[in-house]
Amino acid sequence: MNAWFSVLSALFIVLILVAISLVGVETIGLNSVFGIYIPYVALAIFLLGIVIRLLQWARVPVPFRIPTTAGQEKSLPWIKYEYLDNPHNTLGVIFRMILEVLLFRSLFRNIKGEVRDGPRLTFASAKWLWLFGILFHYAFLTIVLRHLRFFLEPIPSFVAIITSLDSFFDILIPTVFLTDIVFLGAAGYLFLRRIVIPQMRYLSLPADYFALFLIIGIGVSGVLMRQFIKVDLLKVKELATGLVTFSMPAAPEGIGVIFYVHIFLVSCLLAYFPFSKLMHAPGVFLSPTRNMANNNRFRRHVNPWNYPVKVHTYEEYEDEYREKMKAVGLPVDKE
Repeated sequence: MNAWFSVLSALFIVLILVAISLVGVETIGLNSVFGIYIPYVALAIFLLGIVIRLLQWARVPVPFRIPTTAGQEKSLPWIKYEYLDNPHNTLGVIFRMILEVLLFRSLFRNIKGEVRDGPRLTFASAKWLWLFGILFHYAFLTIVLRHLRFFLEPIPSFVAIITSLDSFFDILIPTVFLTDIVFLGAAGYLFLRRIVIPQMRYLSLPADYFALFLIIGIGVSGVLMRQFIKVDLLKVKELATGLVTFSMPAAPEGIGVIFYVHIFLVSCLLAYFPFSKLMHAPGVFLSPTRNMANNNRFRRHVNPWNYPVKVHTYEEYEDEYREKMKAVGLPVDKE
């Protein structure tokens, strides 16, 4: 599939979603549909989809110990082993998962291969992907936590602290949040990486670009609301608290169309989440390559799928074909 077709088709779909929300609110006046009903449906798809996917994965039998290892396994007492890279018990698996989820440890250890003059295959560090990946995820998390101020009353103290720290560089009015810049910058890097690197461009599908464009669209619409196209934040809070308490019969008037574009893109992301690669977030906890201890050397694991089968041993084979084997000069154990 042509790389630019993948990019343009994904971008076209996101632009169509933006146009749908603009026309639906600005022209037809479907404020309640885009502000209340679609978010409810998207949230239901999000929660139900995640539960179904996790149950499907949990029901898949794993008869073998297949953890990914990156170090010496525990064996003899005098041989040093890697406790985190090759955990042999549950505690080691827990520590390994904590580092994986919070610090992206396996991505930090990632290397890239390049064919250089010679030709010669060389390997080098690839820390830029880890850096922008962790910046993207933590910026996204911070933005989500900041948005809790629209859904909760009174506003929790930790949300106020996060907001204060995020607006540390208070140099413009209205305040520019640091995570907004980091979020869009990191998302832009992840997009450019798929375009610039030939191998990534070849492997990328429209679904990969669609998720990125959808996330970038959410970020851009959020920045536009805060910095350029004003919305009524009091009415936004009224709508958000009404959604949480299931007590909002209709969307308030005068919020601003850009808000409905923003919330519609968020709803599309929520509904798309369970069916996309974004499911790696909860899926990492059910990955047998990460959540299993490597204790194969001191504990026997029997495949529960094994069942008695009739075997034809070599002795029986030789008894059956001994004369023919001797006739063609093949060695036999018994004359």
